[in-house]
Amino acid sequence: MKAMATAPFLWGGERLELLAQRAVWDPQRRVLLLADLHLGKAESFQAQGIPLPSDGDGSTLNALLALADAWEPEQVVVLGDLIHSRLGLTGELRAKLAALPELLGCPLRLIGGNHERGSWIAGLAQEPSQPLGPWWLSHEPEPRAGRLNLCGHLHPVALLGGQGDRLRLSCFSYCPRSERLALPAFGALTGGMPLPRHERQWLLADGAVLAA
Repeated sequence: MKAMATAPFLWGGERLELLAQRAVWDPQRRVLLLADLHLGKAESFQAQGIPLPSDGDGSTLNALLALADAWEPEQVVVLGDLIHSRLGLTGELRAKLAALPELLGCPLRLIGGNHERGSWIAGLAQEPSQPLGPWWLSHEPEPRAGRLNLCGHLHPVALLGGQGDRLRLSCFSYCPRSERLALPAFGALTGGMPLPRHERQWLLADGAVLAA
């Protein structure tokens, strides 16, 4: 494996950069893409009587702001599940979301995900799946002929090692059969799911992208 801070992904004569910080950079359109922040997850669990420390949102939002500062995007697009549920949409979280575009220095857009259903966020409409240049942006996988599907929802992880000592690493996962690139979950409080072995993966560890 070769470790890099970013890894190029070439498709149809276009280039994306896979970032070690669990996001994708489109250099031609200057768009930062990420998915599955699941903000308010701890509060959602607490509302159901399940204790979970309320310390995940801060690190997730700080990581997003650091990315925007480094790449200076013209827009940030979240491919669904910005929040975990309406139960976690506290007044404090709503205030943070309202301040995000100014802090990011660019517009924030949201492709609606399954965890946003039934929720309303002031100033941030849930947009449908849609094209962006040669890409098809969606939350759940939605293959489109002639386009590369960039999606979230799957929370891809890679399993390394044997049964007794297995390591789980977040990863980008590309399915050549459906022309789909699944982004890793960006949020601090998220799990993951191994994807089929025929998919090509880029593992994320220690601030690097490892091309498998």
